[in-house]
Amino acid sequence: MGNLTFQYDPVGDILTTQTCASYAEQETEELDDEMLARLNPESGNIETLEILFFLKRVEGFGD
Repeated sequence: MGNLTFQYDPVGDILTTQTCASYAEQETEELDDEMLARLNPESGNIETLEILFFLKRVEGFGD
């Protein structure tokens, strides 16, 4: 397993966490409303998680 990295795209408001670079063989699944996982095709492990509309989700969190 690689290092866990985080990347935020302010234009698309997408938070991406990944353990390796994306590659064509990964399978994509929608986990929840506007959350995508890219899976290792052999193990089924999540290698990338994309959270769409990230800031909209966390605004007011903890209020």
